[in-house]
Amino acid sequence: MVDAHTHLDACGAKTAEDVRAMLDRAEAAGVSRVVTVADDLAAARWAAEAATWDDRVYAAVALHPTRTSDFSDADRAELAELAARPRVVAVGETGLDYYWDYAPRDAQQEAFRWHIELAKRVGKPLMIHDRDAHADVLAALDAEGAPEKVVFHCFSGDLDFARACVERGFVLSFAGPVTFRNSSALREAAAWVPSGQLLVETDAPFLTPHPFRGRPNEPYCVNYTLRELATLRHVELIILANEVTRTAENVFGIGA
Repeated sequence: MVDAHTHLDACGAKTAEDVRAMLDRAEAAGVSRVVTVADDLAAARWAAEAATWDDRVYAAVALHPTRTSDFSDADRAELAELAARPRVVAVGETGLDYYWDYAPRDAQQEAFRWHIELAKRVGKPLMIHDRDAHADVLAALDAEGAPEKVVFHCFSGDLDFARACVERGFVLSFAGPVTFRNSSALREAAAWVPSGQLLVETDAPFLTPHPFRGRPNEPYCVNYTLRELATLRHVELIILANEVTRTAENVFGIGA
């Protein structure tokens, strides 16, 4: 499988040896590749470099919406250079976050539009962070024209929002919250998403799936989310594992 969204640096990895050890643990659990995702410039530099240390690691770079209150031309130029690197397979995570007030909404929206354009310019998927901003995220994508491939990381909507995303051809990636029994609307959406538009992720070290909720997360834990998705979708685990692996390979352009 592929963990479609993780943060190896936030999990504690600093060196090539750290990354290798973390990926060895993941591979022992059947997770053969990961996309490590940046949320600021320092993380973007690290992710792009870490993706050259181990063939099992790919990177995504962007400025997280909560960090966009000060987004300079120099920042944009550096992100554009990083996004063009061959081991960087997506522009993300970018989008809108109305839960926190760390950045004004107008700054978030302007930065989001810039990232949409960047993804189209470099020809790579756009990886969306959407928290309490469903309508505005879709409005921005519709207004700017979405890139060919769009991934809603840690999808948090209900069935109606899932339908709106799927109708636009977007891919929905599910993390630990789909294993929580009180996430009924999210679980309903996950059961419905068509094959080929479904990914699985950890968002490690955050959002650890049941039964380890509240403990540190790592890419190997994606197994627990996949198992819950297989139950919700009434499919055999191996079939779903193969499906989400093919989807990840197609979305991110990574080989088997």
